[in-house]
Amino acid sequence: MYCNQCEQTSDGTGCVDVGVCGKDPDMQSLQETLLYGVKGMAAYANHARRLGETDDDVSAFIEEALLATMTNVNFDLESLLGLVLECGHKNLRVMEMLDAAHTKKFGTPSPSTVYEGTKAGPGIMVTGHDLLDLSDLLEQAAGEGVNVYTHGEMLPAHSYPKLCAHEHLAGHFGSAWQNQQIEFSQFSGPVIATTNCVLIPWESYKDRLFTTRVTAVPGGTRLASNDFSQVIAKAKECAPLPDRKVGESTIGFHHTAILGLANEIVAAVKDGKIKHFYLIGGCDGAEVGRNYFTKFAESTPDESVILTLGCGKFRVRDHDYGTVAGLPRLLDMGQCNDAYGAIQVALGLANAFDCGVNDLPLTLVISWFEQKAVAVLLTLLALGVKGIRIGPEPPAFVSPNVFKILQEKFDLKLTEAEPPQELFNLTTV
Repeated sequence: MYCNQCEQTSDGTGCVDVGVCGKDPDMQSLQETLLYGVKGMAAYANHARRLGETDDDVSAFIEEALLATMTNVNFDLESLLGLVLECGHKNLRVMEMLDAAHTKKFGTPSPSTVYEGTKAGPGIMVTGHDLLDLSDLLEQAAGEGVNVYTHGEMLPAHSYPKLCAHEHLAGHFGSAWQNQQIEFSQFSGPVIATTNCVLIPWESYKDRLFTTRVTAVPGGTRLASNDFSQVIAKAKECAPLPDRKVGESTIGFHHTAILGLANEIVAAVKDGKIKHFYLIGGCDGAEVGRNYFTKFAESTPDESVILTLGCGKFRVRDHDYGTVAGLPRLLDMGQCNDAYGAIQVALGLANAFDCGVNDLPLTLVISWFEQKAVAVLLTLLALGVKGIRIGPEPPAFVSPNVFKILQEKFDLKLTEAEPPQELFNLTTV
């Protein structure tokens, strides 16, 4: 670890010589939390900018936040914590811009059934978060006899009407990002990685892996522009895919779709048909302990609704949860890019019940892994949401004292070895 204040090597708990720069582990922790949050927010802002949505206040905050982490600028714990929470507020604005940009460009998502597997013939698979890349590919591949498939974070594309209008958007292949080395090897066509969460490719497919803009990996081909002609040509050269259906899933529960049912949901809660809501999702990973989220989801009672988003949903989506009050119990709201929607649903339900978000029968259990997950968590904290469980491990950059501060202010908790039974005791508003 490196000390941002005095530029000396750290022992992992803070500056090796606190007396030199006045830096302590808690200052280091808040600076790193701010940096990770800004990185995640910048990724969302970049997606929105590509679709024409910007905000000068957001850009100014990014500059200010980075300045605050420079050497010998800020030694004050309280003001740094304020910047961390302001990062959460600004990230809410960024996610609002991204939501607006997506719906403006591709239409408002609606619940949709997605074919999972492959269809006979040449195919291209797209992974990552950038829907504009997928849109450009679909337009360029029209009439070429090449099917296009989504992978991982691209799954929500099938709920946007203007993307679904392309008949050669053939389906979804595979699961979460950490499984891509195996799944990309199983897919015979080329793969386009559009954003973060791409892994260094295996020999079995690196000659078929293409990346866009700043995304790049050894052995892959980085595209200088959104001209996908060489990817389409590669698809025609590769062995055709088999006609193999793995299954199908229902996605696309955008916040407008759920809030459009607000009256029915409120009535179902008042009638005792729905007694609790669980938000289970976040950023997935491969380390031990992620099965906690699977166990948690499968333990939720029949009179509850599960909202899920992010790659964490791949831990919970393969179970049949049935229905409640005429709704699927599992409502897939999208990826981490769509976290704004989950916040809007919580605020909408609180408004409908004339109470605060913390008064709702709502439990939040969030897996974290990288910078975007940090930005979303900071947004929830900035909005005053309490009682969130995160895991499976505490973020390494959060010092014990900073975590204690977050516990005291927001009742932030770590996930346990096993989901505690008391979380499934049903309550109503």
